Amino acid sequence: MFDNYLIRADSLRNDVIDGEIVGFQMAVRIANYRGVYLSLHTGYFLEVDGTLYPREAQSFEVNGKPPRGFDEIKAAVREHWDYDDEAILHIRAPGGLSAGAHVVRFQQCVIAAYGYLPTDEAWVKEPPTPGTGAGSDKTPQIITYHLTLTETAEA
Repeated sequence: MFDNYLIRADSLRNDVIDGEIVGFQMAVRIANYRGVYLSLHTGYFLEVDGTLYPREAQSFEVNGKPPRGFDEIKAAVREHWDYDDEAILHIRAPGGLSAGAHVVRFQQCVIAAYGYLPTDEAWVKEPPTPGTGAGSDKTPQIITYHLTLTETAEA
């Protein structure tokens, strides 16, 4: 049920840098009620209107730090993402999204577990692909959201 609240409904916006729309963003929350060390958060399955945005197109902004890619976050072993803290997921997509309604399919990939799993060491070296169900922690299904982008940034 909590999966339905992992994206703040009014948070979909285009990202603008130096007057150019370089992608889009949304506010996200962690599904794990204990929070998680950031290094265990390895990206998202993200599909918007049928277009898949891989982990390489994603960056993550949390704890007052600028957006970082998941390769950099992998080394944040002492930084915690608390349950009640909102983060911003940035997606590199030149031109961003059009104003209006969008269908977003979404799943977090967090490799936290209650105990040792045989996959643990392999996943540290090569995290599972988001959306496969592997490493989905508290979000075992891909969730569909209907979000509206209401503001359009001027390029």
